Amino acid sequence: MKEMKINEDIKEKYSVTTFDSAEYLDNDELIALYLSETLKEGTDQDFIEALNTVARAKGMNELAKKAGIGRESLYQTLNSQKPRFESIRKILDALNIELIPTVKSLEKSVRYTNE
Repeated sequence: MKEMKINEDIKEKYSVTTFDSAEYLDNDELIALYLSETLKEGTDQDFIEALNTVARAKGMNELAKKAGIGRESLYQTLNSQKPRFESIRKILDALNIELIPTVKSLEKSVRYTNE
């Protein structure tokens, strides 16, 4: 998502602050739900952005250590258009989150064979 730019005078006048969802991701269940819904409903890039948000919520340095990758590599992975799956798996493992494939519901997987 793109950040909306607001005039500094308006920010000050109305006490507008920047919303950061990372501030609200304060437990593992909420983080898992956030990533799950983003993966289910969003694009690949949305998922990478969500993973970046979770990394900020957990702390980049701590997550990099748990994932066994350098901090700079973590930043690069989370800012890449096409990160390596191996790196994503390391990050998810460090977050104690696993990807579990499931069959899509029938309504989402209807195929049109009469075309």
